[in-house]
Parts: sequence; structure tokens; C-alpha cells
Amino acid sequence: MADMSPLVIAIDAMGGDHAPDVLIEGAAIARERFPQLHFVFFGDQARVAPLVEKQALLKDCCELVHTDSAISADEKPSVAMRRGKGTSMWLACEAVRDGKAQAAVSAGNTGALMAIAMLLLRMSPAISRPAIASFVPTVRGESVMLDLGANVGCDERNLVEFAFMGAAFARASLGLPKPRVALLNIGTEDLKGDESVRLAAQTLRETPDLPFEFNGFVEGNGIAQGQVDVIVSDGFAGNIALKTQEGTARLVSAYLAATFRRSLWSRLGYLLARPALQALRERLDPNRYNGGAFLGLNGLVVKSHGGTNAVGFAAAIGIAADLALSGFVTRILEDLKRIAPAGDDAPEDQIAVES
Repeated sequence: MADMSPLVIAIDAMGGDHAPDVLIEGAAIARERFPQLHFVFFGDQARVAPLVEKQALLKDCCELVHTDSAISADEKPSVAMRRGKGTSMWLACEAVRDGKAQAAVSAGNTGALMAIAMLLLRMSPAISRPAIASFVPTVRGESVMLDLGANVGCDERNLVEFAFMGAAFARASLGLPKPRVALLNIGTEDLKGDESVRLAAQTLRETPDLPFEFNGFVEGNGIAQGQVDVIVSDGFAGNIALKTQEGTARLVSAYLAATFRRSLWSRLGYLLARPALQALRERLDPNRYNGGAFLGLNGLVVKSHGGTNAVGFAAAIGIAADLALSGFVTRILEDLKRIAPAGDDAPEDQIAVES
């Protein structure tokens, strides 16, 4: 039987391009899937309260904490850490730290959110670096990919930790009992790639009783093929791979549109193919995969794309709910007992959140 105990999600109601309207609507959509959700909205009461009142699904399941202060889209992370106290983003993360919410969701500034989350929640004792994880579409469904921009470069220890965190994320969000995990590389042979990738692969091969199936290396063209369930990379290569895939999806859509406009016959063909094309459009819709989880912290924080629609924001809330219900943070600590203790934290210049 599903756990129907109240699950409290803190919402930065002022973050994002279309806040707070889209965020409130997204919360209502998310509650259709998770009726046990309760929300704490942090934002301008004059703007948020009327929107909440219009949503029948939010009646008697939410609280509004007023603040007229918000982090701007172009705020530098260092400035956000110094001056962010009292903002909607800060208060949402603070609610998680204080145990008043099980997760926080924001569509605001990525760099500022990571900086504030790390400051307030701190890193998990078994993990040396945070990572951003999300979904990518594949021919077999969805795969998890991390890191998507939190780190410029990583050593072998970081990549091993990402493998464990990514596998736990896939178990919680995709329901996979033993996900297939691989390191993103320029080839599948053991000698390919830089030293950190090769050493990470060696460590994973030598670690007994892994809670996932380690499949070695996967190349870029294997991501969309769905060769594995979890793709592990440093944030530099991971972010490039993700943006390349997103750009390719837009390119395909543009080519299809141009092709169907080419002649009268092609326009007629479009009418016949329209249901299939609509299904394709929905399959490639980035809002379906919206939401990047900040993994490695002593608490759950999920970043939504700033320009998402209500369906996309609901997807981000869904990720937060799945992770909270799975006991993700505790599970990671248990899984990482299989490898040696983490070393010192990484230098600050190696944490470079993509924004």
C-alpha cells in the first residue's frame, strides 16, 4: 500500500521566468499524482494567495510564507550567499534544513540555488562533490544522466560517488531495482579516456556487491540509444552532451516542419501524419524531463528550468516527491559504505554550477 503520510514540499514561488503563476498551477497538477503532498509557498502574498485560491486541489494543503525578496536571474552565486537571507529561495532551502519540509523546488537561478543549498544543507558526510541529475529521452524510454553542470572537472572518487548517487536516483524515480550504470567516454575500450575515468571504472569493477550493474563505458551515441539506465560524467562533458541532445531534438523538429511545408502534397501528408507527429512532439517535449536534482546534500533540492510551463514544474515536484518517498539521502549513505571514506572537499574553483 502506498504511503499516504503528508509529504511537505517547500516551493520558491518567486523563482523562474513565469513565477508565480506557472508554479502554483504546476503544484496543483503534481497533487493529482501525489495526493499526500502539502506545500509551503515562499513568496509575495499579494501575488501568490489569489493564485492559490483558484486551485481547488490546493485547498487545505498549503501554507504561504510571505516575503517580497527574491533572487534575480542574473545574481552571482557568491552574492546570493551573502545577501540571499530572507529571499524566497533561501527560505525554501531553510525549510528543508529545519525539517519543516522534505524537499525544496525552485525554478530560479541555478548557480544561486546550488550555492544557497550547499551553504544551508551542507554536503553529505560520505560525498565529496554535489551533482545535478536529470532525465534524458532515449529510444527505450528514459535514462538518468549526471553531472549536468555542477562541476568543471572530477577525479575518480567523484565519478564513483556519482555512479552510486545516479543509481539510487534511477531506483527512486524510474523504479529500476538494479540500474545499468556506465561512464561517459570517448570509446568503450578499457584504455580509452582520461585517467580519472579509467580509474573510476577500475574502482567500480573491483567493488563487491554493487547495488547496480556496472556496464563500463558508454559513448555519446549510446545515450539516445538507451544502452544504459544511468550515464555518469563530469559536469563539463555532461552539460555539453545534454545541450547537444536538446539542440538535436529542435533540429529534427525544424527539419520536419520545413519538409511538410515544401509542397501541396507534403501538406496533405502532414494532415495524415498529424497524430503521429503530435505523439513525437509530446515525446520530445523537454517539459516531460524537467527537473534537475541536486544530489550529495543533507537534504533534497530540485531545480526546475526557469522557462518551464506548469506541466514541467509539476514534473520537477514529482522528482522531489519520488526521492523523498524513497528515503534517497539515507539510502545513499548506506550504499556508499561499500567504498572507502571520502577525502577532503573539492577546491571551490572546481565547483562551477552551470546557470
